[in-house]
Amino acid sequence: MSPRGRVVTAVAAAGLLWAAQAAAQTVVHGADSLFSAPTLKLAWAVLKGRTEPETRVVIRVANVTDAYRFIRVDGVDPFTKARTVFAVPALVEKTIDISIVRVRFADHPSAELHLFRDEMAMRANDAALVVYYLGVPDTTPEFAAPAAAEAYFEKMLGPGR
Repeated sequence: MSPRGRVVTAVAAAGLLWAAQAAAQTVVHGADSLFSAPTLKLAWAVLKGRTEPETRVVIRVANVTDAYRFIRVDGVDPFTKARTVFAVPALVEKTIDISIVRVRFADHPSAELHLFRDEMAMRANDAALVVYYLGVPDTTPEFAAPAAAEAYFEKMLGPGR
């Protein structure tokens, strides 16, 4: 192979390696009710209802760098691996609140937040980032009033987030 051919081959191989790394999915354990990464911040809260079936788990997602366009939240049974969609794919702008009835966590206690860079990735189920939790985090605060939950989110994530 000529020197020029070796250079072209090396550049092509480097490009393929870069593309594979860029497309690689990152999976991280959220663990706590507050999650912070360079591109994303999450905060969990429980909004108490008059009855348990009216109680909701709210996850505020702050898209810090506009790295993600869509989010889907799945519930997973850790023993059978059965899955259900807690929140259908939704457009993420600066922030989005995902609200899930808490009793849904009884059969599917683990939650996976799938974040997609664009619509094509979402349609291909090719999440750039998956943040998983083994259940509603123990540190998740509970609030009786929506205004109190909103104040908490603003304190933890910043105004407008």
